[in-house]
Amino acid sequence: MQLFPMQAIAIESRRRGQRLVGPIDLTLGGQGATVVIGPNGAGKTTLLQLLHGTARLSAGQIDWACPTEEARHHQAFVFQRPVMLRRTVLENLTYPLRLRGVGKVRARQMAEEWATRVGLEPLLGRAAPVLSGGEQQKLALARALICQPTLLFLDEPCAALDGRATREIEAILQAAKSQGTRLILSTHDLGQARRLADDVLFLLGGRLHEAGPADTFFNQPETEEAQAFLRGDIVE
Repeated sequence: MQLFPMQAIAIESRRRGQRLVGPIDLTLGGQGATVVIGPNGAGKTTLLQLLHGTARLSAGQIDWACPTEEARHHQAFVFQRPVMLRRTVLENLTYPLRLRGVGKVRARQMAEEWATRVGLEPLLGRAAPVLSGGEQQKLALARALICQPTLLFLDEPCAALDGRATREIEAILQAAKSQGTRLILSTHDLGQARRLADDVLFLLGGRLHEAGPADTFFNQPETEEAQAFLRGDIVE
């Protein structure tokens, strides 16, 4: 399914008369990882939700290379605090497959394969809500990727994790990207942004202040605001 290019035209999000994001014009291609950065309150999460369709546009439009409903069918979203079904790890992994009509035997096989990929195979029979934060995030990633989305959104996927868990999550994301999954994620961690990003969107005050290749942004940012943010003068 051809989702890209994706074009956002003058998109805005308002709540109770207050503008949260926008207006933003943006075009994204179909490869690599786009990392959305900016201080707290910049609108990173809202932008991801607008692009994914889980937040309503107050103005503007988003055009995909296919019908919008078809585009959304080929996307997944991993939240900062993943929601775990009150079921086992195995059942959490088979659930989205069963919803899509995958047979019980094949769904279990795929779940076991993905549990192995993300290091959760010994925990297949454990209740998902009692997993550690890192384990829950790995499960959320596996549950999203098991349906082979063309595009994966992630909102601060490592915000509450320690260094080891963060490295494990980043390895899963790098593997997904290398296998062709398009990633769009937000992070407050500039080190993580440098490690994962092919291109960067820098938000400040709900506005897109700079967008471009990661190497250019981190080494030669164009705007004074981006320079100040990278120096640490605009804090999280």
